[in-house]
Amino acid sequence: MSKIKNLLKNLGPGLLFASMAIGTSHLVLSTKAGAKYGWLMIIPIILANFLKYPFFEFGIRYTNATGKSIIEGYKNRGKGYLWLYAFITLATSLATPAALCLITAGLIINLLGVENLSIVTIALILFVFNSLILIIGKYKLLETTLKYITPILFIALLVTTVSVIKEGSVNPVLNFKPPQFFDELGVLFLITLIGWMPTAVEASSWISLWSAEKYRINNQRPLLKEALQEFNTGYLITTLLAIFFLIIGCMTLFGSGTELSGNAVTFADQVVQLFTTHIGNWAYIFIAIAAFATMFSTCLTAHDAIARVGIDIVEKLMPEHKKFKGRKYYAVGVILLSFVNFIVLYSLRANMGLIIGVATAVSFVLAPIVGYMNLKNVISIDVPSQYKPSKPMEWLTYAGIFFLSLLAMYYGWILISRI
Repeated sequence: MSKIKNLLKNLGPGLLFASMAIGTSHLVLSTKAGAKYGWLMIIPIILANFLKYPFFEFGIRYTNATGKSIIEGYKNRGKGYLWLYAFITLATSLATPAALCLITAGLIINLLGVENLSIVTIALILFVFNSLILIIGKYKLLETTLKYITPILFIALLVTTVSVIKEGSVNPVLNFKPPQFFDELGVLFLITLIGWMPTAVEASSWISLWSAEKYRINNQRPLLKEALQEFNTGYLITTLLAIFFLIIGCMTLFGSGTELSGNAVTFADQVVQLFTTHIGNWAYIFIAIAAFATMFSTCLTAHDAIARVGIDIVEKLMPEHKKFKGRKYYAVGVILLSFVNFIVLYSLRANMGLIIGVATAVSFVLAPIVGYMNLKNVISIDVPSQYKPSKPMEWLTYAGIFFLSLLAMYYGWILISRI
């Protein structure tokens, strides 16, 4: 019982991680993986979650050991590390919130039936609304809200998955032939899936900042074992939900001849219909709300995290006497992020496939670099020996870096061969 109490008391960064991760990589990519390629795609989903685990765990480990964000660790390794991570954050901030907001806007149109408003207009309203929530409530409101949203989502998905399994797979259309997995399109989709499964690797600094903020609010740090237990709970939830979405996509669409749309509004309707077909029309409103909650929580947490990271990086790149603390700097970061991503979304004509492709490709290519930087932090002199990762964890990190580097090089070769 005491373990459960400690887990509940320490809920925060791991829960935020789960809420942020269970979005595009799950609702869109995992469902599409099952719908298009079938059960085979469970291998890259599990492999990505396994190999990328140390990259995220090190964000929690470093902050728990030092009381500082892992971005501080980049600075301690040298200005080159910090400038490199500044570039990674800039690349992330130009597409990720736009992709998340676009899908969330599609779900809003589906839920409220406001077809008379364009998806760009809904996205603008959403950016404004998110900014207000974050500026007014900041971390505490974000954490409290997600403590209710995540369990609702998990239960809804569990019920749907069980119902789908009981009903069985759809009958394939006549002369159905599964698409080639190792052709150019298959590999590109695999890269897109792994790039954001369970989420972008740069999110390791996000959970580090959330941890630092929670420790500041509570004025204490939990034991490393307790902090990792809370994070591992959130990480396990993200892995299970990715498999749930894969099962739903596989058993309801694989072989049916139905393609998931690249239009955000149409896609939102297709996903909600997948659920209600197997639970019943009475559940439509509940499923629509759960799907919206999934993307809205991801949209909100990513917006908060990227704004925090951006401010933290700028502060550390400036002379020591210049500090960017306080609500006004956070507000500027949140608003600026909204403005830039709305411009990106508008310029790309709200093309869901293109925006998601850009965001995931950037995350995928940069993942091995972030993984190596995080490893250098947790094995550095900043971290006391009792907090350092075990040798098997280090080996797993190198395995993840090697595997992702090979795929990134292959991805680069595909792009070059197209020219």
